[in-house]
Amino acid sequence: MADTVLFEFLHTEMVKELWAPVARRGGGMSLSVLEGLGFRVGQALAERLPQETLAFREELDVLKFLCRDLWVAVFRKQMDGLRTNHQGTYVLQDHSFPLLVPMGSGPQYLEEAPKFLAFTCGLLCGALSTLGFQSQVTASVATLPACKFQVVIQKS
Repeated sequence: MADTVLFEFLHTEMVKELWAPVARRGGGMSLSVLEGLGFRVGQALAERLPQETLAFREELDVLKFLCRDLWVAVFRKQMDGLRTNHQGTYVLQDHSFPLLVPMGSGPQYLEEAPKFLAFTCGLLCGALSTLGFQSQVTASVATLPACKFQVVIQKS
C-alpha cells in the first residue's frame, strides 16, 4: 500500500517538475523526457523478469504478459482489456488507471491527462523492446479515469 502511494507521488512530482520548464518557455509541450524515463524503467523491469517469460515469441503472448504480470507489478491491478486486429495493433484498456484516479472527473481535466500517460507509454515500449519487439505506444483518454494504450508492433 505504501509503495503504491510513493510511486504515485513520485510520478506526480516528475510530471510537475518536467512539465514546468516547458510551460515557462511558452513553447510546445514535449513528452519525450517522460517517455524516455518510462522506457528505461520498462527495460529494467523486463530485464528482471523470470527466465520463462523471456521465452515469449508470439506478440499476443507478450501483450498478455504485460497486461497481467507487468501491470500488477507496477499498478497492483491487471489491465481491464486487451483487443487486437491480429495485424500487429493492440489496444490495452484500463477503466480505472491508477495515475488518473486522483484527477477530477470533469471534462476540463481531459487536456491535462496526456502528460500523466507519457511515462506509462514509455514503460510499455521499453518492456516490449527488452522482450524483442520494437513498438510504438500511444495513449488516449475519452473519460477519466479510463484510458487506452494503442500498441503498434513494428514489423522488421
